[in-house]
Amino acid sequence: MFVARLSHPVDFEGWRGFARRFAQALVAPSAIDWRVGDHEGGLFGEDLVEGGEGRALSVPRAFIALAQEVICHSDPARFDLLYRLLWRLQEEKELLQIASDHDVHRAAALARAVRRDMHKMTAFVRFREVDDGDGGEAFVAWFEPEHHILEKVAPFFVERFTTMRWTILTPRGTLLWDGRELKLGEAATRAQAPTSDAMEEWWRTYYASIFNPARLKPKAMKAEMPVKYWRNLPEAELISPLIADATRRTQEMIMSAPTSPQKRRPAASTPDPAAPDLSAIESWEEAASAARSCRRCDLWCDATQTVFGEGPRSAPVVFVGEQPGDQEDLAGTPFVGPAGKVFDRAMAEAGLDRTQAYVTNAVKHFKFQLRGKRRIHEKPNAGEVKACRFWLDLELGFVKPQLVVALGATALKALTGHAGSLASARGRELALPDGTPLLATVHPSYLLRLPDEQAKESETKRFITDLKHVGSLAPGLRLPRAA
Repeated sequence: MFVARLSHPVDFEGWRGFARRFAQALVAPSAIDWRVGDHEGGLFGEDLVEGGEGRALSVPRAFIALAQEVICHSDPARFDLLYRLLWRLQEEKELLQIASDHDVHRAAALARAVRRDMHKMTAFVRFREVDDGDGGEAFVAWFEPEHHILEKVAPFFVERFTTMRWTILTPRGTLLWDGRELKLGEAATRAQAPTSDAMEEWWRTYYASIFNPARLKPKAMKAEMPVKYWRNLPEAELISPLIADATRRTQEMIMSAPTSPQKRRPAASTPDPAAPDLSAIESWEEAASAARSCRRCDLWCDATQTVFGEGPRSAPVVFVGEQPGDQEDLAGTPFVGPAGKVFDRAMAEAGLDRTQAYVTNAVKHFKFQLRGKRRIHEKPNAGEVKACRFWLDLELGFVKPQLVVALGATALKALTGHAGSLASARGRELALPDGTPLLATVHPSYLLRLPDEQAKESETKRFITDLKHVGSLAPGLRLPRAA
């Protein structure tokens, strides 16, 4: 029997060195006694060292990553398990791919347990403030990991709490961060950790306030936050009373009258006497000015401002999109966001002068849903499109283009009432009720949403082809050729 003595429970390099020498010397797994620390016993034989270069070893890279996790487990048999896998891998090259194999399955289970223990430690460590003796701030926490994970989890705490001076006490060792250097110390006892601090009452108040009884799932909660960790959590004393009271609080929520979200500005319920007389609009400038105070639908309540069309009044082509986006709403100018940049590049590749085109939208206010701090585009409904048709008709009447291009299905429906698919209208030469030629193509934002790069490239080329057709019908929009 050969004895391999490792210096500490997670001595991976020590295990690796012994394992390499044993395997090269053809020492079977059953002939090795793996030990940690200063136990009595023999040493690795020198005669084996001298004869240990006979066989070249190879393992897949996945085995090294697996071994580095498994060695952190508390199972005393982990070293033997890893060496057995190493031994078998010399003949069974695809061994790690066989999930049903007993050794592979066991190693994967140990690795999962280590990762789970690391996750629990990052989730359930609670620091308490203590006096460092010099009047400064220091923080101490107590945790009871199941496995030897301190070194692996230490980088998380250093990165997360870099500016704090903290200590994490555990029965398996101590992590100490002084703001500059991380040290690994001896095992500690729970008695060495503080039992409370001044912030805990605030934390319990916060926890109670965010507890939602209507979404209570005790089994799922206990699966993620096992009861064995509760004794170290300041909020734990609230959990049982909150669970017991959940049914009553849920019934109260059900019986309470629903509340409506408060709008940023109240919608006008009566005509504004200061509103401009829309029937007296005689120029594009008057239309743009009047549109700034538009109240024809409720979209003005949440949008930043009206985004009217932009471009030469003598433009040969009017491009009509759906509605302004987030950046257009803030800037007050159409087609300046990501989709606008796609449009500009496509126009240039099609040989068209973007500055000579008039661009506008079927709807003049940004419609969105608020998700956190982000405003997510929401498609306007038929009523909102119909309400804004008034302004679109004024723009078309004042610009009098040779050609109108509908960018997307919403623009096409706003211009023609076409209820079919955009695909059925794309490529056809249509006309507005007054006889103005009309073409339909996709909105540039459609190209941005395509997840597949090959499809995006193909659809972009098709969009540029549509724009070249626009140039053939409206030569005045073409860029001058270089001499």
